[in-house]
Parts: sequence; structure tokens; C-alpha cells
Amino acid sequence: MRVLFMGTPEFAVPPLEALIRHHFELVAVYTQPDRPAGRGRTLSFPPVKKAALDSGLRVMQPSSLKDPEEVAKVAQLRPDVIVVAAYGKLLPPSVLDIPRHGCLNIHPSLLPRYRGASPVAAAILEGDASTGVSIMLLDRGLDTGPVLAQERVEILPEDTTGSLSARLSELAARMLPDVLRGWVRGAVTPRPQNEAEASYTEPLSKEDGEIDWRRPAVEIWRRVRAFQPWPGAYTRWRGKRLEITAAAPLPGKGTLAAGTVVAIDKGEVAFGVGTGNGVLGVAQVQLEGRQAMSSVDFLRGQRQFMGAVLPSD
Repeated sequence: MRVLFMGTPEFAVPPLEALIRHHFELVAVYTQPDRPAGRGRTLSFPPVKKAALDSGLRVMQPSSLKDPEEVAKVAQLRPDVIVVAAYGKLLPPSVLDIPRHGCLNIHPSLLPRYRGASPVAAAILEGDASTGVSIMLLDRGLDTGPVLAQERVEILPEDTTGSLSARLSELAARMLPDVLRGWVRGAVTPRPQNEAEASYTEPLSKEDGEIDWRRPAVEIWRRVRAFQPWPGAYTRWRGKRLEITAAAPLPGKGTLAAGTVVAIDKGEVAFGVGTGNGVLGVAQVQLEGRQAMSSVDFLRGQRQFMGAVLPSD
């Protein structure tokens, strides 16, 4: 079985490594072009590129798959199947039609729930008790193809998008080899998605992370977790961005005006912030230009912070 793999971020690395470990014939690995990163804006490899090169695999990084010349290159590889995991671009019909066994996509939600760009963050934002991995066939729509396999995982109270994505990636890696073999030999029956149950997610933006303290504490807590590692949940203090990197609602703390900072002496939680409903206890922050630190350490250097009113607009 000739397999062409397409993926870009860290999420796609465990599934790729699973295919390598199970001795699938990987004819090439497609990933996004190198991008500038860090303060020096030096070109950085996508995580999948590094994993592929470390295993001696052929790496392709076209800026687009819509170019007929790039489509021809895919066809020349003669893949029996294409496996996609967070590649970052929709495959055009001209590419979808190349492999005789179609294109399988790894999606980190229980489809048809949370189609689109940010399914892991969406599950946390909604306060879902669980989510999962769907391995599906790609068609012309956005995550609309029939599902070949699904498995569910619990969302833990401490889960962030980063930690939950990592667990879902490992789950996908465990599922993929058997699903792929079963599909190619005709032992897996595709299950159409129920369009009546479909929901969609949008790409996250930097602006999504700004905290509106008029929201309930529970909702802000979910946003803190959902927006880790990006774009971060943040407020403003003396003209600088102050990211809240660890927090939780504090039961029984009454009501404060939204955005009001109050002292809390509860282990790692040194202060709380009033919200539209309840108090959010803050355990860790990162002030613009500095390292992340505990709220205890932050207050030692920012004594005027106590009693401040943080902006809600």
C-alpha cells in the first residue's frame, strides 16, 4: 500500500510516526512551507518536516496544491491512499481524485460536531465533558465526508487546547494503522454524517483572547484553557498585555464588580478578579515582555495591582 501523508503541526507527528512504526510504504510527506518564527524571524521547519527528515522520508512543501504542475507531482507518486492530519489547506478535487482508495482525514472532534478550524478549543469553550477523534473520508465539503472510525476521550478540568490536542493526537496514532488497513481491504463501512447535527468552528484570532470580565467566571476559565497555547487569554495592565495562563472559578467568594482585583490567600492563587458572575482565582500570569510566573510572584513586583479594575472592553 503506497501512502502519501499530509500534515504540518505537532498534532500530525504521532500519526506519521505510527505509519512509520507499522512499516507502511510512505511515498512522500507533504507539509506547509517553512515559516519565519521567533524574535529573529528565522525560517523554521514545520514539526512534520523534521519528523519526516529524521526518518529519511521525501518531503514536499508546495505553497499551493491548485497548480496543475503540483497536482501532476502528486499523481506521479501513485499513492493508493492519502492520509491527512492538520495539513492546513483544503485539497482540491483534482487531488482528491488521485488515490484509488481516497483521502483519509484525521479530525479532532466527534463529527459532525465541530467541523472546521478549531474543534479542540470549541469543545473546551462549550464545557463539553468529552470529545474525540474521527477518521473520515474527504469529499468536496469542509469535514463533511463519511466517518470510518471514532473514539471518545474525557475532557479533564485542567485540559488546555494544547494538552487535549496532544492526547487526541496520540489516540489518532493508535487508531490509524488498523483503520487504514481495514479500509483498504474493504473491512470498514463508511458512515454518513448527520447534517442535522452538524456545527462549525472558525479559525481563532488574536482578538479572541481578550478577556471581557463581564462574562461569568466559568466561561472565562474555559477561555483561559481553550486559548492555550494560542492566542492566550489576556487583559491589560498599565498599557501592557497581561496573559492569564492558569486560573479557576472560586466558589463561595461572593460578587465583585467586573474586573476588580482582590487578594486571595489560597495556595497558588494570590488574587482573584470579579466577573459578571463569580470570582476567577488566578494562579499564573505572564506580563508582556516577561516570563510566565505565579500570581504570588507577580504581586511581589506589582503591589499597585491589588484593588485595580481591569478593562472589560
